[in-house]
Amino acid sequence: MGIDSHNMDDTRTNSRPAHTILLGAEILVAEHLCNLHLIPDGKPFTFTAAPPKFKGVGTFPVRAMAKIL
Repeated sequence: MGIDSHNMDDTRTNSRPAHTILLGAEILVAEHLCNLHLIPDGKPFTFTAAPPKFKGVGTFPVRAMAKIL
């Protein structure tokens, strides 16, 4: 699940219902994405998020890319 916002949950509390549901269903979350408007509507694409090698963290930066097919 990708969004162009800093967080899909309300950051005023420690509750993270959207994160809990999505991650619990093994759906990865990508936030802070940009230029999503450049992906044409209805066009298939592949999404790649290449993270650095981290252990024991909950969030980390990635190099996110969409390849239009």
